[in-house]
Parts: sequence; C-alpha cells; structure tokens
Amino acid sequence: MYKCTLYFALAALLFISDTAWAGEETINQADTAWILVSTALVLLMTMPGLALFYGGLVNAKNILSVLMHCLLITCVTSIIWLVGGYSLAFGEASPYIGGLDKAFLNGVSAGTLSGTIPEYLFFAFQMTFFVITPALIVGAFVERMKLSAMLLFVALWSVLVYAPVCHWVWGGNGFMYEWGVKDLAGGIVVHITAGVASLVASVMVGARKGFPQRAFTPHNLPMCITGAGLLWVGWFGFNAGSGLTASGDAAQTLVVTHLSACVATLVWALIEKMQTGRVSALGAATGLIAGLAAITPASGDVGPLGAIVIGAASAMICQFASTKIKMRFAYDDSLDVVGVHGVGGLVGTLLVAVFASSSFGGKEEQGYSVLDQLWIQFSASGITIVYTLVLSVGILYVVKAVCGGLRVSDEEEERGLDLSVHGEDGYVYGDVEQVETDSIPAK
Repeated sequence: MYKCTLYFALAALLFISDTAWAGEETINQADTAWILVSTALVLLMTMPGLALFYGGLVNAKNILSVLMHCLLITCVTSIIWLVGGYSLAFGEASPYIGGLDKAFLNGVSAGTLSGTIPEYLFFAFQMTFFVITPALIVGAFVERMKLSAMLLFVALWSVLVYAPVCHWVWGGNGFMYEWGVKDLAGGIVVHITAGVASLVASVMVGARKGFPQRAFTPHNLPMCITGAGLLWVGWFGFNAGSGLTASGDAAQTLVVTHLSACVATLVWALIEKMQTGRVSALGAATGLIAGLAAITPASGDVGPLGAIVIGAASAMICQFASTKIKMRFAYDDSLDVVGVHGVGGLVGTLLVAVFASSSFGGKEEQGYSVLDQLWIQFSASGITIVYTLVLSVGILYVVKAVCGGLRVSDEEEERGLDLSVHGEDGYVYGDVEQVETDSIPAK
C-alpha cells in the first residue's frame, strides 16, 4: 500500500515537472484576481476620477460637458478596442503594427491565456489604458471644442497614434520592445502621446475667449481634490497591475508610486509657498498628478530613492512648464495636460535609465549601462514625440474639414456647453419645481 502511494506521488511529481519544463502556461488565480481588481481601478481613473478632477477645474457652465466627454470617450474607445484596437496594439504582424488577426477578439475564448491570466482579462486591462489616454487630452480643449469633432478626433487618434505606439513599446515584437525600452505603465505610451496631442489640440482649436488676460478659476476645488484622490487610488492598479502578477515586484511598484506622489505634492506646495507665500489646494493636487505621471514608466525598475528623486524632479520641472513655459508661448492648454502629463511622462522616462541601476537602489545589477539605456529612452521618446505631433496635426485637419470646424460658436462658448450642447444645467439654483415649469415651452 505504502509503495503504491509512493509510486503515485513520484509519478505526479514527474508529470508536474514535465509540464513545467515543457513551458505550458496555466492560469494563476492570484495573478488573475489582482488584475481583475487592477482593471477596475484603472477604469475608475477615467470614470469618475479624471471626470471629477477635470470637472472641478472648469467653469460651472461647462461641468456636464467635461463629464460627458469622459463618459462618451470611455464608451467609444471600448468598442474601438474590440473592433481592432487590441489587435493593432498586441497582434504580431510586424514590429510596427499588430495587424487585424485578433479583430473582434477572433480566436480568443474563456480558456485562452495571456501569460498566467485569461486573455479576456488582459484585453480588458489594456482597454482601460486605451480609454484613459485620449480622455487625458480633453483637458487641453475643455469649454470650446465641438462634441462631434472631439469624438471623431478621439476615434482616429486612438487607432492611428495610440495603437501603433502601444505596439512599439509593449507588443511582443514591437521594435522599441526589442530595444529594451523601459516603460512599465505608459510614460511613453500614455503620457507623452497625450501630452504632445494636447499641445497640438490646444493650438489648433485655439484659446478660450479672453486668454491669457482673463483669469479662469476652478468652480469646484473640492470636486477636483476628490477626483485627484480617485486617480491616486486608481494609479496603484495602473502601475502595480502592469506587471500582470501578484508578487513582490507589484508591491514594490505600489510603494514607489505612492512615494513619488507624496514627494511631488510636497515639493510643488513648497515651490508655491516660496513664490506666493501660500499653498493652494489646486497646486497640491496638480503636484500629486505630476508625481504619479512621472513615476509611471519607472515604477517597475526603481526603488524608494529613485521614487523620491523622480517625484521631486517632476514637481519642479512640471511646475515650471505649466506656468513659465505656457505663459511664454501663450498656448491655452487649459488644464495643463502638456505641462503635467507630457513633461512628467518624459521626466520619468528619462530618469528611469539612471535610477534603475542598483547603485541607486534599482533592480538592474551587473552589466547594466546607464548611458546605453538613456540613449534607448531618449530615442524612443523622440520618435514618439515626432510621430504623435505629425499624426495629431493631420488628424485634426481631417476632423476640421469633416465637422465644419473644431470649436463651437462664440455664442455657444459664452453660454456654456452644458446648455448649448447638452440642453442641461449642471447646477439648479432656487426652486426646482419653478425651474422645471419655466423650462416648458409655451403653446
């Protein structure tokens, strides 16, 4: 009896060993559970996180417009991801584009795996990145762009800009992936592309009426801070989920993400205190987002020291870009997408080359060359900036021709997009019943 049990145990061990050596993939329930949570966290970043953060920063007469932009972008890009976006980004047709072999999730079933998680889950997780990237760009042209033009721009830009760049960096045979570029969660793919497109859009759509002489003050800073908090929480899934494992690496990624955000918030507040004698809630929230954007590409490779330096550097550089540079060149990037996300993403993308080194507490050990990696990071960033710039200009010219212009009329802008575009008001003052009665047209 004991011999039979022993033989059975040995046979089972040999079978498990053979399976492991054969490299057969099996689902990992811990990884799957963590990425399920991470997918929900990243979606939370767009709706309601980004929607509330942006919504609190605009005029009260445009709050619904911003919320609707984020909502509609979520729906439109999710469908595009299914139709062909996922296949273009993660197919393997060439080093430059993924092809359409997996359009409409062709060949994918509940039992299909991507690494140790179901491919359906990998599809969903990456879809949330596809959603939030164009949503970030909304901050550059709030309060003045046509809804139809915005949606057409987002649809074309997602397919022609995001999907190829995503394939270059994260696709299994993308040429930047083959270079060994470091971008765990989207310093290049998300923040640099969104920042460059935001600069193009803010210039081509044109400034808000009265810019830069008129002061545009946020109408609801508590809403803005709430949105920033939701983004902060969601960013743990954004960064720590991007390794696709429930592991010590994910835990380290979460910690350095948090540290960078904290340091950037404090440094931005200190800069404001030195410049104005006050610490603003808006400045602290903006510093928080800058620190999160900058650590995004580096979070899988750096330790606490790298997180602290990257957080501090992002606050100083992004604050300068969002104030001095923007005013110097007078482009109306309304909610500082260029200065915070574009510049922050670039800062982290370059600094990861330095702080990934074990000399600074990073994960790269013997044989790692900071200069070689810095050149890879610089080259990948430069190519992405030029490509995104050229394509964004071309797409906006097409959208302008198709939609009869990019922006609403002066009258609609003055009235506010909530009423002029959506026929609704975000805030109702006074007697609600009386307002409803007055809104009924006379017969």
